[in-house]
Amino acid sequence: MGGALLHRWLAAGLTQVAVIDPEPRALPDGVAASAGPPDGASPDILVVAVKPQLLAEAAAPVVARLKPDTLVISIMAGVSAAAVSAAFGGRAVVRTMPNTPARIGQGVTALFGDTGRAEAEALMSAAGACVWLDDEAQFDAVTAVSGSGPAYVLAFVEALAAAGVTAGLPAALAAELALRTVEGAGALAGLGDATPAELRVAVTSPGGTTSAGLAVLQPELERLLTETVAAAARRSRELGQAV
Repeated sequence: MGGALLHRWLAAGLTQVAVIDPEPRALPDGVAASAGPPDGASPDILVVAVKPQLLAEAAAPVVARLKPDTLVISIMAGVSAAAVSAAFGGRAVVRTMPNTPARIGQGVTALFGDTGRAEAEALMSAAGACVWLDDEAQFDAVTAVSGSGPAYVLAFVEALAAAGVTAGLPAALAAELALRTVEGAGALAGLGDATPAELRVAVTSPGGTTSAGLAVLQPELERLLTETVAAAARRSRELGQAV
């Protein structure tokens, strides 16, 4: 996720960036990473993009280099703003949950915090839409829906393509049809002229092929996604408790 945001920030012209990563990989061209804080570095904003279990380890070599008013932006699943603030010497924290379409400016980021809201939104809006949460407790559900959601959609594309192959299509054709169909349907819904439910009804003729397919898919899809989101939210809570 940190890499996806980095690509987008660079594309948006935000070049005053230093990357700390002992084991860097897939960095954008022209970007280098250091194993620890660069000499003399004293950032205005610190983005924490590590696994929750590594928070203390990541904070230890950095905290002494921060200004008193350095804003800490966390993209860690499950870790409360209070826990992040404590790890960084009580500094102001904005907690966020972006998703991987941020890399192309099509992400959505949920944010929570009282201080540094303008700065955090200016940074995260380069990656797509921003929504502010009134209750930090909503983050586990946000993580499960939008943070993990791109993987669910991509898994659906894979499954739709595989079903096309089973129905008799060549694999390459099935893959293209599945991908373009999901891409187009998402773009159509994104126009906002009608709700997804209205668009679904519009394409579902009574007694037609879509109706026959949805009769099988919809009950199972609702059940599976309810269980999927619940499992992801539960794991988000577990990660926070492990810190």
